[in-house]
Amino acid sequence: MSSRVGVVQFPGTNCEFDVVEAVTALGGQGELVWHGDSVLPQVDAIVVPGGFAHGDYLRPGAIAQFSPIMNAVKEFANSGGPVVGICNGFQILTETGLLPGALQKNSGLKFLCQPAQLRVETTESVLTRSAEVGQILSVPINHFEGNFTCSEETLAELRDQDRIVVTYVDNPNGSMGDIAGVCNEGRNVVGLMPHPERASNALLGSTDGNIMFSSLLEAAISASV
Repeated sequence: MSSRVGVVQFPGTNCEFDVVEAVTALGGQGELVWHGDSVLPQVDAIVVPGGFAHGDYLRPGAIAQFSPIMNAVKEFANSGGPVVGICNGFQILTETGLLPGALQKNSGLKFLCQPAQLRVETTESVLTRSAEVGQILSVPINHFEGNFTCSEETLAELRDQDRIVVTYVDNPNGSMGDIAGVCNEGRNVVGLMPHPERASNALLGSTDGNIMFSSLLEAAISASV
């Protein structure tokens, strides 16, 4: 059974076609979903991809959270549907309240575009169920506001509940707890700053992102059964 993955497109999104291509190459069906729509098509999973939704005015994700489609994404997530936010998508999911914490400017105030080594901290998420705890994945980053922050209470909660999905081996941006990605309490919503769609083909230097997209497709099949 082929999973249908909706990829949300905002004005300023620039990674949507890469995600569709990565999903399709693994046997899924990727399709674009316009931010101005209020109803989701019949999909098994949702990806909110990277870019600069609405130009990142005010702050990343601050305007995108009010797009009509986000109400439908929230309903989909609250019903247990797999949802993944990548980079700007992670920022949007924190703005909507689907994920805890916030993303602030990188330490050093520099835009970062470089390879990153990630350590899988849990396989109990829709993005890492095909991985192994402790596995190192090479997935690039491309962000200026990727420095994850939250209260000490929230950080303790994330650790206690095994909700830190991936961490940086060598923290590039100052993220609290070396966090590169987290999940919600239901474990069906994940946000991460690195770009797995840019590690989905050997010509790009790494295929480790396919482990994440394969996990998402498996989770989508499980959720639709």
